[in-house]
Amino acid sequence: MEATTNKQFPQIELVIGKEFAGKIIPLINKAIKSINIIVYDWRWYPDEIAEKVQLFNNAIIRARQKGIIVKVVVHKRLIHEILRRQNILVKKIESSKTIHVKLMIIDNEITILGSHNYTKNAFNFNYEVSAIIHDKETALKSNNYFEKFFH
Repeated sequence: MEATTNKQFPQIELVIGKEFAGKIIPLINKAIKSINIIVYDWRWYPDEIAEKVQLFNNAIIRARQKGIIVKVVVHKRLIHEILRRQNILVKKIESSKTIHVKLMIIDNEITILGSHNYTKNAFNFNYEVSAIIHDKETALKSNNYFEKFFH
């Protein structure tokens, strides 16, 4: 007979397609200490302030302005420059390998992992799925992975 444990299973919520902004922005807004991100493609749409991805972008900027530590690893130079100008700690990976990860860790407690890039297409049109995982152990493991790139 297998021994039972009292370990609580992680709470996992799927985020399908267009739901991403509506589910993730409130989590960004509730952040208290930190937001760590690795993302392949991230676009900025300053002339489209009502666009879901720009609402997401603005939530990240507001978090930084509130004193939340926001650290980001990106693949593309343009977003590196945009984020740097917003006083976000950002690193562009210089590697022959592609950083195809889409990962966010909030307050070392919530991990968001999936296929959503931070682009208009991903937020509105593509077939995408991501997961919100409420689990400190998963967040710790995800942060360890993040730090390998950010160091």
